[in-house]
Amino acid sequence: MLTLDDVARYPRPGTAVPGRLSFSPDGKLLCYLKSATGGLGRELFCYDLESKQTRLLVSLADVGMGQNDGPLSPEEQLRRERERLRETGITHYTWAAEAPVMLLSGVGSLYVHRDGKTLPSIKNATEARLSTDGRKMVFVRAGDLYVATVEDGSERRLTSDATEGISNGLAEYVAQEEMHRMEGFWISPDAHAVAYIQVDERHVPKLQIPLLAKAPGAFESHRYPFTGAANARVRLGVVSLEGGETRWLDLGNPEYIARAGWDREGRLLVQTQSRDQRLLQLWRVNAGNGEKTLLLEERADSWVNLHDDLRPLRGGAFLWSSERSGFKHIYLFAEDGSLKRQLTSGEWAVDRILATPADGQVIFSAGNPDPRQRQLYSVSLEGGELRSLSKSPGMHDAVVHRSGKLYLEIFESPRSPPSVILRQIDGTEVTTIQAPATVPALSAPELITVPAADGTLLYGALFRPQGTTGPLPLLVAVYGGPHAQTVTESWGLTVDMRAQYLAQQGFAVLKLDNRGMARRGTRFENALHLKMGTVEVQDQVQAVQFLVEKGIADPTRVGVYGWSYGGYMALLCLAKAPEVFRAAVAGAPVTEWEGYDTHYTERYMATPSENPEGYRESSVLNVAKQIRGKLMIVHGLIDENVHFRHSARLMDVLVKEGIEHELLLFPDERHMPRGQKDMRMMEERISLFLKKHLS
Repeated sequence: MLTLDDVARYPRPGTAVPGRLSFSPDGKLLCYLKSATGGLGRELFCYDLESKQTRLLVSLADVGMGQNDGPLSPEEQLRRERERLRETGITHYTWAAEAPVMLLSGVGSLYVHRDGKTLPSIKNATEARLSTDGRKMVFVRAGDLYVATVEDGSERRLTSDATEGISNGLAEYVAQEEMHRMEGFWISPDAHAVAYIQVDERHVPKLQIPLLAKAPGAFESHRYPFTGAANARVRLGVVSLEGGETRWLDLGNPEYIARAGWDREGRLLVQTQSRDQRLLQLWRVNAGNGEKTLLLEERADSWVNLHDDLRPLRGGAFLWSSERSGFKHIYLFAEDGSLKRQLTSGEWAVDRILATPADGQVIFSAGNPDPRQRQLYSVSLEGGELRSLSKSPGMHDAVVHRSGKLYLEIFESPRSPPSVILRQIDGTEVTTIQAPATVPALSAPELITVPAADGTLLYGALFRPQGTTGPLPLLVAVYGGPHAQTVTESWGLTVDMRAQYLAQQGFAVLKLDNRGMARRGTRFENALHLKMGTVEVQDQVQAVQFLVEKGIADPTRVGVYGWSYGGYMALLCLAKAPEVFRAAVAGAPVTEWEGYDTHYTERYMATPSENPEGYRESSVLNVAKQIRGKLMIVHGLIDENVHFRHSARLMDVLVKEGIEHELLLFPDERHMPRGQKDMRMMEERISLFLKKHLS
C-alpha cells in the first residue's frame, strides 16, 4: 500500500532518468544530467560513442555543491518557478555550438568546462551563453550585458543603462511564463555582435507580496501586467562585442517580441505578435543596417499558437509549422518567404521538429495516429511519404545526432517507466543509456472515451480500487485549462501518486481532457474562446454522468480537485453543478481573470473592455454564492503567478454569504509547493477532507 510519504515524494517512481540530453559539437559524446542516487540532485554524465564507456564528467563537488542546493537567489528561485523545475544540483549546461567548451550553472556562479577541467568563471550572472567558437561568454549582471573572454575571464561591459524597471538581455515576465521564451539575448554566429531585448516596465505597477514567514515588514515586489492593463515595453537592439552604441531595430513597435535568433547567413529572424495574438509576423532583419523583410504572417480568428519550429536551412530557405489547415503541420518556405511545399498533412498534429540532418530529411514527433501518443517520423524536404521511426504505442521523443545516422529514443508508456536507448536511424539498437527502472507495483489507469454534448470524443483515464465493481465514490482530478494535455499513454499518467493513493483508499479517480486541450486541432482548442469556464465544466459533468450511467460512480459521492486552472475548475464545478459535485479541493485557484496576466488571459478571452460579458460569466466570484458542497482552498502565500489575492477575494465572498469552507495556507510556498513537509501535510489534509465528505 502507498503511504502519504510516497505521494509527497519527488522524483516520482521511475522518473529519475537522464535529462537535457545532447551530443557534443564533435559528435563524439552524449551528455546528460542525472542523479547517481536516484534523487533530485543532478550531475553531468557523458557516454563516449567510440569507447562505449560512461563517465561522470562534472560532479556536484566540482561546482561546490552538495545534494541540496542551499539558499537560492530570488532570481534563481523565480527562474525555477517559470521552468517548473524541481531538480537541484547542476540544472543547466550548454555547449558552444562548434567547440568542445561547456557552460554550467551552479548556485550563484557559472562554470566553464574545457580540456577536462571545470573552472569557476563568472559570479552574480543572471543569464549567460557561449559564443559559437567557445572563446567568449555573454552574460547579464544587474540588468546589463557583459562579455568575457573564456581564456582569462577578462570582462567588458556592453550596456550601462539598466536601472530599476529597465533591463537588458533578460526576458520579461510574460515572455518567460506564457511565451516560454527564457532568453533575452542571442550571440551572432560570427561572435562579433549580440542581439538583445531591452525591457522597460517602469510604468507597470508593482505588486507587493508580504513575506509573512520572514522578518517583520519583509516583502517581495513584482511588476505584474494585469490583463487589459499595460505590458512592459520591449525593443530589440544589436551591439558589437567590442563595445559601442546599440543599433535599435525598427520592428514597428510590436506588443510582443515572441522569438528571435540568427540564421546561418548571420541575419536576424524575429517573430512579433499583436496584442490580441491573432497576428504573428516573421521578419528577416539585416543587423548591420536595420533593413527588414516580412517573410510571412500567421492570422487566426481566435489566436495563433507560438512554437519553436522555425528552422533556417542553408541558402536561406526555412522550415515552419502552421495551424492554417486546422492542425499543426510542417511547411517549407523559400528564402523570400514564398511557400515551396507542405511536408505533412492530415487530421493530426505535429508536436515539434526535432532535427534537420544534412541528408535532406526532417525528423519530427506527432500525435499520429492517436493524440494520446507521441510517435517519431521523418519526411524528405522534397515531400513524399512519411517514414515511421518509432513502433510501439506510448510516448516517444528523440535527440538526433548531427550526422542524422543516430538518435536517442526516449520512450515511456503507462506500463513502462522511461527508457533512453541509442539507436541507428533505421531503429537498430546501439546501446541502452537508461533501462526502465524497477518500481513498486502500480496499476496503469484504464483509458476511456466519453462523448461530449456535441458528440466530440473526449479522452479520459480512470483509476479504480483493485477488485471492486461499483458504484464507487468518484473524484475528478481536473486541470481543464487550454493547451495542457493530461491524458496520454505515458508513465507520467500512471505515477499520478495522489490518484493512485486515493484509488487504494476506495475512490475511483477520473482524469478527463475536456475541449480546449492541446494536440487535437484548432477546432477542439478554440471551443473555449472568449468563454473560459463554460465548455470545460460541461465536459467534466458529462464525464461524471457517463460513469454514473455505467454503474461505476455513485452520484451522491462525487468530488473534484485541481491546482491552478484546475483549482479554478474545481470551484466552478462546485458552483455551477452543485447537483453533481458534493466536495471540492481548489489549489491556487484563479477566481477572476481580470486578476491574471495579459498574454495568457487575453489570448483566450481578449481584454475585459472587449469581452465584458465573457469575463463576467467566467468569474468564480460571480457564482460563488451558488456553492452548496464542501470546499477546501489551498494556496501558497508568496505565489507570484496566481496571487493569494485570488483566494482572499473568494474567501471574502464566502464569508459574506455564510458559506463554510476550509483553508490550508503555506506562508513560504509559491505556485508550486516544494517543501517536503509542506507537501506531506498538504496530501494528508486533502485526503482527510475527501474521505470525510465522500466516503
